[in-house]
Amino acid sequence: MDSDYLKNKHILLVDDEQELLDMVVSILKEEGFFNISAAKNRKEALSLASASKPDLAILDVMLPDGNGYQLMEQLRQDNEYPILFLTAHGEDEDKFKGFGLGADDYVVKPFLPKELIFRIMAILRRSYKEENPLVKLCDSEIDFDCAEVIKNGEHISLTAKEHDILAALYRNANRIVTIDALCEAAWGDNPFGYENSLMAHIRRIREKIETNPSRPVSLITVKGLGYKLMIK
Repeated sequence: MDSDYLKNKHILLVDDEQELLDMVVSILKEEGFFNISAAKNRKEALSLASASKPDLAILDVMLPDGNGYQLMEQLRQDNEYPILFLTAHGEDEDKFKGFGLGADDYVVKPFLPKELIFRIMAILRRSYKEENPLVKLCDSEIDFDCAEVIKNGEHISLTAKEHDILAALYRNANRIVTIDALCEAAWGDNPFGYENSLMAHIRRIREKIETNPSRPVSLITVKGLGYKLMIK
């Protein structure tokens, strides 16, 4: 599943400690989350949730105008979006109460930033399935869910790397995607030195999506910059 799809989700963060709010917002933004609302009490949280329904709520247990358990019940009256408790209350009975009320996870302060991100991503993956459309190109179609190209009635499988490269191109359809960005999409945080491998993958992708790979009309080279995927 495309992590960018999940990172577009709206996260509601509720905690009465401004320092912790700022820290968690910073952690989320560093990981690519940008649609974040922050509240310091139940009243603010309910107002924000009413104005724009969150896709995930992260709640402290102790709040100045009530507690996170009460807030979760109020938030869940109209919507069943996932909820994670982030709190200093780490006793077993606190966890049992949270899970018993329907919380999706429970993280105890202090916490490691990476652990929080892993927990958040796990909840989002369980809760939301990306619906990839059938992408129409000039001479073929891409089915990202099945990882295949459909051309002249034939279903042609994509490798994992080909899928990652095409997904990065599709997210920026009809726009230039740099060579570095495509290498990072396919090979992760250390993409340097993969330029030749990228060219080989691009060649194989063209063989699958183009009628005439030597004269591509869907996957275009922009000399010195990168590539563009032209979709209808």
